[in-house]
Amino acid sequence: MNQLAKTAIAMTFLATSFSCGPAFAQSMPPSPESYNPSWYITPSLNVLRPDHKFGVDDGGGVGLRWGKPLSPSWDVQFGATFARAKDNGLRYDQMTLGADWLYMFSRDRLRPFLLMGLGAERSKLNGSDMDASKTSPYVNAGLGFQYAINDQWSTQVDFRRMHSYLRNNDFGFNRSNNNTLTVGLTFTFDKPPQQAVAAAPAPVVAPAPMPEPVKAAPAPRFERYTLASTELFAFDSAELNPSQPKLDEIAAALNNDPAIDNVMITGYTDRLGSDKYNEKLSLRRAEAVKSYLANKGINPGRMTATGKGEANPVVACKQTKRAALIQCLEPNRRVEVEQITVKRRVN
Repeated sequence: MNQLAKTAIAMTFLATSFSCGPAFAQSMPPSPESYNPSWYITPSLNVLRPDHKFGVDDGGGVGLRWGKPLSPSWDVQFGATFARAKDNGLRYDQMTLGADWLYMFSRDRLRPFLLMGLGAERSKLNGSDMDASKTSPYVNAGLGFQYAINDQWSTQVDFRRMHSYLRNNDFGFNRSNNNTLTVGLTFTFDKPPQQAVAAAPAPVVAPAPMPEPVKAAPAPRFERYTLASTELFAFDSAELNPSQPKLDEIAAALNNDPAIDNVMITGYTDRLGSDKYNEKLSLRRAEAVKSYLANKGINPGRMTATGKGEANPVVACKQTKRAALIQCLEPNRRVEVEQITVKRRVN
């Protein structure tokens, strides 16, 4: 078993053992629906296997990353690493600065992911007959997992392959492929908005039988009947038409509930005619409705009739011909505003 494999097994075992320790396993991580969007920091230990073209064996190093979940499926991490490897009188140093995007397959306690990233790499090779260095761009890809210890601590283990473009240098080759195994301990700065802490259920004690509470009477609500003047009266008239099914319906409701009082009956007209005439016409129409209901057995003291003339119009008309103007003003006469409005309280 080579040195890289041995070191990888040892570091992974150390991270897993630490994550299962009782001192940290105090609460569950956030669920996928309520992932923690807080920034986190991850110091790490790294095992580096340089490209064989550098002529050195495996080495080790350290790293530091800053990360943040962007969504239930994506994290972004920024950071730097330093690693060193030696063999046969040669020493290879690698420093990186870059960003990685992690695609998270889960937000449970165990969170496997794929990663891809880019950045800048500083490669330096020193030896008896070699002194070369180069700063170059790189891209990398890999896979790994995070394991949540509690809602703020977790471990991260990943393996990545880095492809660097070493052009115009003294190494004797233009490209390199380095492999890195990383084991880190992550601290999240803020706790999740909703912590999924499982609390032991309290013992259930059967309560003593209680008498059923007396249901309060529902608060009264009010209905408004809007009656079009064309149903009640002829044009410019306060004499009710013979058949009045809606007024009969209102009378039946009031007879069924004698507690209903303060019934307001309001009449409106359009703007044709003088203000004084329209106020009198609207009042006579309201009083005609009141008299009709009184003849159906409703106590007149329960009702109030008022006339508001051409107040509260709902349409404005500019027709010059009288017939067209009368037709345009029909809503003001009683369809919606020039109307007889009856309020009755019902339960």
